Amino acid sequence: MEIKRRNKLPVLAATVAVLAVIGGLKAVELCDMNEDGLAACKPAVTTSNPVDPSPPCCEALSTANLTCLCSYRNSFMLPSLGIDPDLAMALPAKCKLTPPTNC
Repeated sequence: MEIKRRNKLPVLAATVAVLAVIGGLKAVELCDMNEDGLAACKPAVTTSNPVDPSPPCCEALSTANLTCLCSYRNSFMLPSLGIDPDLAMALPAKCKLTPPTNC
């Protein structure tokens, strides 16, 4: 039971962080991406009419913790926010960044 609780803690923390970003709170970060970086990438990962990542998105992604971001690939959180996990996982390659192995 203790292991299951520990596995859910990062998902809960990320959910709170993303909800805070959507709610407009300032100085929120997720995997070393600040609110501006997350907002810049959102149009590229939404399920309806995704666009190519913008230069500000790629710049933010270049300093992000990609391994951390990859950990949300199978999270229920992404689809609930209108984010397509496959589009999100394709961002590093579209920004000419090397994604982590096994991501």
